[in-house]
Amino acid sequence: MSGKDDRQQFLADVISGLQSTPRSVPCKYLYDARGSALFDAICRTEDYYVTRADLALHDRHLPEICDRIGPQAHIIEFGSGSGLKTRRLLERLQQPRAYTPIEISAAALEASINDLQADLPHIEIQPVQADYTNDIPDRHFQLVPPAKRRVVYFPGSTIGNFDHAEAIAFLQRMRHIAGDSGAVLIGVDLLKPESTLLHAYDDAEGITSEFNRNLLIRMQRELDARVDIDAFRHEARFNRKLSRVEMHLVATRRTNIEIDGQRFEFAPGESIHTENSYKYTIDGFRTLASEANLQSLQVWTDPEELFSMHWLGAI
Repeated sequence: MSGKDDRQQFLADVISGLQSTPRSVPCKYLYDARGSALFDAICRTEDYYVTRADLALHDRHLPEICDRIGPQAHIIEFGSGSGLKTRRLLERLQQPRAYTPIEISAAALEASINDLQADLPHIEIQPVQADYTNDIPDRHFQLVPPAKRRVVYFPGSTIGNFDHAEAIAFLQRMRHIAGDSGAVLIGVDLLKPESTLLHAYDDAEGITSEFNRNLLIRMQRELDARVDIDAFRHEARFNRKLSRVEMHLVATRRTNIEIDGQRFEFAPGESIHTENSYKYTIDGFRTLASEANLQSLQVWTDPEELFSMHWLGAI
């Protein structure tokens, strides 16, 4: 997709979101270069437990995970990013057949590939620049000779950004890529006390606030929107009924956003819903996976049981 097409899609999604009730904008638009850098900074804060727990899980269980994957595997990673956990995995695997990182950012993809190729020259790397939330043609995953098995690797807690219907469809796409003899290795954040969750999504350093408000900066810069950024504040909420943390941009006073000839009025307290992070129990995620014809065959957790990783096989 060209830069012009990207802008048109961004504009269409923002206008559609501002016209809807309640107002919302897809969370993927939080992640331009500045947004990605801010998210990396969030991951280093004391309040954001998710990354530490995920890394602790890998440190504790990586040998067992690698035994599960086995030799001659084709590792296919959705949203490869900086690839810290991936590097640890690939270094420990027995004769990995190939690695396919899927990343929407060309710059992030190139940086990740260059580092891995230099350090792991024996692994065949077949990158795919794409939005992994969309269907990806199977030709991108075909190898000659074929791998012993495909393993779709999705660490982190991004599955929580999807509502249940979206998550089921997403897991079904993973299952299709993995095939009947493959597997899905996926990170899942676990339900925990509300105070812990809210601190994680509204850190004391204010980095999550800047991350969320960066959406408004993007709208100004890329879509020529007229918006008073200081009229909006970041707010994290826990929706008990849906078991999810929500991020909102809340108007602190009467204000408006003008974009593409349209004007959207905000009363004090009205918000733009920018992200969901669903939290699961282990059994709750097993049930969700089963609706995508996947069976949770093994589950690992970090020592504090804050985070989990599921090994899913086709039913």
